[in-house]
Order: sequence, then C-alpha cells, then structure tokens
Amino acid sequence: MKLNELKDKRILLLGFGREGIDTFLFLRKFFPDKILGIADKNEKVSSFTRAKRRVKKNECSSHTTRLQGKIKWHLGKNYLEALENYDVIIKSPGIPFKILPRTVLGKIITQTDIFFENCPGKIIGITGTKGKSTTTALIYRILKAGGVKAHLVGNIGKPVLNLLPFCTPNDIFVYELSSHQLYNLKKSPHIAVLLNLFQEHLDYYRNFKEYVNAKANIVRYQTKNDYLVYNSADKIVKEIAGKSKTESRNSGTNVKKRTKFSSPAKKIPVKGEYYELDRNAARAVGKIFKIPEKIIERGIKKFKPLPHRLELVGKFKEIIFYNDSLATIPEATIAALDALGDRVETIILGGFDRNINFKNLARIILKSKLKTLILFPTTGEKIRREIIKLGGRASLNIESLSQKGTKMEKNASSSTRSTSASGAEYMRDAVRLAYKHTGKGKICLLSTASASFNLFKDYKERGNLFKKYVKSFSA
Repeated sequence: MKLNELKDKRILLLGFGREGIDTFLFLRKFFPDKILGIADKNEKVSSFTRAKRRVKKNECSSHTTRLQGKIKWHLGKNYLEALENYDVIIKSPGIPFKILPRTVLGKIITQTDIFFENCPGKIIGITGTKGKSTTTALIYRILKAGGVKAHLVGNIGKPVLNLLPFCTPNDIFVYELSSHQLYNLKKSPHIAVLLNLFQEHLDYYRNFKEYVNAKANIVRYQTKNDYLVYNSADKIVKEIAGKSKTESRNSGTNVKKRTKFSSPAKKIPVKGEYYELDRNAARAVGKIFKIPEKIIERGIKKFKPLPHRLELVGKFKEIIFYNDSLATIPEATIAALDALGDRVETIILGGFDRNINFKNLARIILKSKLKTLILFPTTGEKIRREIIKLGGRASLNIESLSQKGTKMEKNASSSTRSTSASGAEYMRDAVRLAYKHTGKGKICLLSTASASFNLFKDYKERGNLFKKYVKSFSA
C-alpha cells in the first residue's frame, strides 16, 4: 500500500513488539496528528517504555506525551475485538493469520508490504526454512566488499520502515524474509533467493501447505526482469521456481535470470561443508552484481559464522561443546550431526512442540554413535517415543528432564513473550548431565530440533545459557 493511501484511513497496529514500535514511529512522522490504534494481548505495553527509548534523544519529553495522547489502546485478552473498527490493520509477524476473523483479512497489511510498495531502491529477498540469516549476512558482506550501497534489513537487521524516508534508487536492501513476512505479500523482490523448505512453524500455520504457499510469495509476483536464485536439490523449492516468471536464459550480461545452486551433499551438508549451500547462494547473487570472483571469495573467507549456528563454544575439561541452538527443526539437527561426525557423544534435544515429525531424526540417532540424549520437555518425550517405536538401542542412555516448566507452552504464541524462570534451571541441569556423560575428546552438542518458547525467551537465550553454564561448570 502506498503511503498516500493511508492518509485518510483508520489505522490499527496489531502487535506492539519490536516491529510494531518501528511502524508506529514511522507512521507518526508522516501523520503526526492521526489517532493510531494499538492492539496487543500484553496489557503492559501501554506503559510506552520501549517506544520512549526509540524517540530521538533531542526530542523533549512533552513530544512523547503528545504521541501517547494520539493512541487508542486495545489491550488484554479481548484485543482482537477492535479489528472491525479500522480500515487498515498493520499486523506484526508474530500474530498468526489463523486466529484472526475472516472478515478482517482483506484489511491486513504488514510492515514488509509498506516497504516493498514504497521503496525506490532494489530489494534482495532471502528465505528458506534454514540458512537464511547466514546467507543474508554473506550476501551483504560480498556486496559491501564490491562497493555496492547495501543495507542489512529484515529478521537479521533493522526494522525497515524508518529507513524508507532516506531510500534512493541506488540503495540495495538485503532483506531476510520469514514466512510470516511473506504470507500475504503482493510484490516479490527484484532478486529472490530460495534456499530450502522443511516442516516448520506448524503451530502457526494450518498445515505445511499453507507454510509453503507463504514462502512461495517470494517468487509469485516476479517478472521477466527480475532474478531468481534457488536450490535445485530441494524438490519443493524446484517446483516453486518452475512457476517464476523470471527467464532461465542469459540476461545479456553473462548472468542468468534464473540461477540454480546446491551444496555438494544436496539437502544435508557433508562434513566440512555445513555452510556450502549458503555460500553458493551468496556467490550467485554476487555474480548478478558483476562483483569480481576474487572479491566474492575474499568476502566468504573472511565471513565469521553467526552465533548459535553450529558455534564452537570451546574445549572444557577435555570435552568439546557446540552451540547449535538455532536448530529448531529435525533436518537442522541431522545436518549438525552429519557435519560433526562420530565424535558427537552427547546431544541435548527437545523444546516447544510445533507438531513436527521426529521419525527421521530418531532413525539417524539410532544409526549414530551417540551415547547420551538429554531431553527437554515437551518434544523430548516425542523424540524418546519415536526411538522406542523403532526398537531403541541398549547402549543409548536417555536422560529426560522433568515437565515442571511446560506451563509456558500455552502462552508461547503471544506477540510479546517473557522468559520462563525455569529455563535457566533446565539448562543448568542439562549441562551438568553433559559433563557427567561425555567422554574426554568427545563432543556435546546442543541442537534441539525444536523451538525454544516453552522454556526460553528465544533460541538466543537458550544458546547463551548453554554457553554460560558450559563455562561456569568448567571451573
């Protein structure tokens, strides 16, 4: 939606977290006197504390007070009741479409919609179930090294709207796009990068098909003048790519409009090539911008992997610890086990239940050299049951942690999550068991194959607590 179309509309911000606050401050610059509605399940957001911190320091406190007076709050358990009273609803990504009344779906737009419709620069959109943050960061590094005026935005970078007033046609936005941001997008990026698709977020979507359809929006509205970079080894990605209007022929610059890539090991990387899929995607984008191969390879070589992605914590008491907290689906954990090999003796698994199937992971575990599983609730129990169904293994020690923290599970879809006090206790117990059961020279891997929200604020908190206790128990 174009900004001038919002001028006379009654606008509601649905969700007032990081992105909601950014949207509010952006709209306030353009419509200083408009009353904006804010709806959120969390009753405490009306304190406005987080938004106050975002207001420029040189603005007087009375300005903040004036802004607060131009807000109509809709908070608490009945926060969705106000939706019918507004012309436009700007939804935050964390709120599922499936909980919203069908009568308001036509009114809903997102921050991503606004940016795509109003940005004069070019957008490189990157999505996939796994690897999108690493790929986005790699592309950004390569473009910067090649002298491109690039900006890192989306899930990995800054919320985008407050950059919009300063955009020029020469700006390139490297945009990490989640399925939530893509869900009802009506404009695809100039360059789309599609990595892979596995079962994920099945608590958020009605089914896997709906999740795939959301991801497909990254190519759905492309034209023959756009570019598509996709993983040809992924069957679903390949099917989506086949529907793109980009052309597979050369564009006249020795760069194909539609470019395939894959890792040598296809979907699951082999040892030593954990990031090769991401690197190949980034190389393809670098070539579109005619960046010399030497600069591309130098950028890749200097790239430091992002935290919580098969991150080496260190060697403590002669045990090697890896933090792979971002492994929130079984395929990511399988890839981590494959990359590290038979030295992995202990693995920490389990977390928030998103209705994902763990049968294949159970098979891999039974074939592996793993000796100890340390299981968080709630999916830890599902993984244990799958292993038992497949016959189990007498040499496999399973340590199941208690269920005392699962009361957080029912609130895990809230747009503003809070940390469970028991999360730290679970991680402390898990690391203590890891030290007890892992042999010298062997690896303990945190790679849960599950989301974190029943015990932790997010995967970052889970990974940071793991690192904290690994180091504290080493003393």
